[in-house]
Amino acid sequence: MSGASRSGLRPPHKGCSCEEVPLSAGLLSGLKDLRVALVGFDAGVYSGADCAVLAEELAATEKACGAARLLAAARAIHAGAHKDRGFAEGADWLARHSGSTGSQARQALQTASRLGGSPDTREAMLDGQISLAQAAEITASSPDARLQLLATARNGDLSKVRDHARQHRMASVTAEELHSAQRKARYFRHWRNRMGMVCFAGELPPDTGLPFVRRVELAAYRARRDAHRYGRAEGRDAHAADALISFVSSPAGGGSGGRRAELVIVCDVNAYRRGHSHPGEPCHIIGGGPIPVDIARQLGSDAFLKAVIHDGVNVHTIAHFGRHIPAHLRTALELGAPPHFDGLACARCGRKWGLQLDHDRPVAARGLTELNNLQALCWQDHHDKTEEDRQAGLLGGSQPRSKPRPADTS
Repeated sequence: MSGASRSGLRPPHKGCSCEEVPLSAGLLSGLKDLRVALVGFDAGVYSGADCAVLAEELAATEKACGAARLLAAARAIHAGAHKDRGFAEGADWLARHSGSTGSQARQALQTASRLGGSPDTREAMLDGQISLAQAAEITASSPDARLQLLATARNGDLSKVRDHARQHRMASVTAEELHSAQRKARYFRHWRNRMGMVCFAGELPPDTGLPFVRRVELAAYRARRDAHRYGRAEGRDAHAADALISFVSSPAGGGSGGRRAELVIVCDVNAYRRGHSHPGEPCHIIGGGPIPVDIARQLGSDAFLKAVIHDGVNVHTIAHFGRHIPAHLRTALELGAPPHFDGLACARCGRKWGLQLDHDRPVAARGLTELNNLQALCWQDHHDKTEEDRQAGLLGGSQPRSKPRPADTS
């Protein structure tokens, strides 16, 4: 039998047909006795093993008490009892007695309102198996995901529940719907704390948030490394704060270190070519979740974006959007065409000297820096092809060169 059933604590909730019963004097007395017992608590008089047992039991009791408190508060507010105590808003009354903020109290009351549709979660809360924060994640998820999330909560911490809940939510909508919701949910807020410090919080979609965070982290790593060198190292968070200021203050958006912070996108090759995905054709940002294919293609204008194009089984290419040609691609190109691998030659005239590497489909037209899109051209053929691409509207309105500049790359 669960703890909730043993105590007889089943306060009415929305949709419940239970009749009101008189408040048990034994329940109130037991709660007060527990507080009295804890006033003189001294962990130092117990062994380590006994303190471990106490910590576990107190954690379960704390979760059960938090659940009962929330359900009781929700019922009191529904009945208007907070007004009899001089509070116009129920959340203000709950915040006052729970020691939380008004925002936290409102979020807790939202969780309480959802518990009526999730009786298993409500039971687990009252039994001290899961916390209010875990219950909030579970009840905010779809009904078909709640039992699995409840099992995760019983055997894991809050971060695991959040990770699994996020995975369920992202899998339940299309990439387009998810990206639209993320865009609508973006925000930035700032305030002053008790020390006069400027504080801020915000949420960004992964296609803009991840590059920002990675560039700040890279700058923080470099600052911490340099500080260690001169014996002035501080905590990681302090260096990250300095890096953030340096990043937003720099006209170049983070200085030279920002160039190495790459955004990695994985996309099905057919979806990328088509411009949209079909079921079973994933397109997502590593560490950021699904994105629409058209967003992946728009991000191709970033010269420091990396893409892995695959067909669901094999990786077709690891490509870079941008003009930089990595060393491993240069090596492959210099071997020449299989099966003879006779070295580089102009793709048009066969000349083996005065060669330049060219994107068959230009970078300006979202051409990938991959083996299948790179070719060697002599400087004259390269100049002619550039003019052909310009006439075809593939170069974004760039002006023609006044004179070709030969460069021997052979």
